[in-house]
Amino acid sequence: MVAMVALCGNSVAQPARAILDKVAAAISNKGGASAGFTISSAQYGNTQGTISIKGRKFKTTTPAATVWFDGKTQWTYMKRTNEVNVNTPTEGELQAINPYNFINMYRSGFTYKMKTVGKSYQIHLTATNKSRQIQEMYITVSKSTYVPSQIKMRQGAHWSTITVSNFKKANLSDATFTFNPKNYPQAEIIDLR
Repeated sequence: MVAMVALCGNSVAQPARAILDKVAAAISNKGGASAGFTISSAQYGNTQGTISIKGRKFKTTTPAATVWFDGKTQWTYMKRTNEVNVNTPTEGELQAINPYNFINMYRSGFTYKMKTVGKSYQIHLTATNKSRQIQEMYITVSKSTYVPSQIKMRQGAHWSTITVSNFKKANLSDATFTFNPKNYPQAEIIDLR
C-alpha cells in the first residue's frame, strides 16, 4: 500500500514538473519578455505595474518605485523621496518583487501537486526545507500557452497573490536591468550592501 501511494505521488509530481519546465521554456525568451502585474499582499501591500525580464534579471515599475536587478545587485528608486537604495536581495525579497523568480526556484527543494482548473493547470509547490523563505506556491498556467496567469505564495503566515497580464516576448538590452544615475541626477544614492 505504501509503495502504491508513493507511486501515485510520483506520477503527479512528474507531469507537474514537466508543466513547469514548459512554463520556464515559454517565458525564458533569450531576448527577454515583458508583462503587466498586480500584487495583493498583506505583507508587502497592493500595487500594479510592469515588469521586464531576461534570465534572472528584471526591471519593475510601479506608481511608487522602479526596481532594477542585474542578477546580483538591486537598485530601488523611490519616487516620493527621490532616493535610490542599492542592495543584494534575498530569495524572499526577489520573489516578492519579481513575479517570474519562481522559474529559478521550482527546480529543487519543492514537492509538486497538480490539478486542472478550467483552461489552466494549477500547480501546488511545497518546500521540502522548512527554513526556506517561500514555503508554498500555487502557480496557475494556461494549458495552451504555458504562460502563468497567477502566482500565489506563502512566506511565513503571509500570502501574496500576483496576477500576470499582457505577457510578450521582447528583445531587451542588458542595460535595461541596471540603474543609470544619469537619468536621476538629483536622486540620493544609499548603498545598503
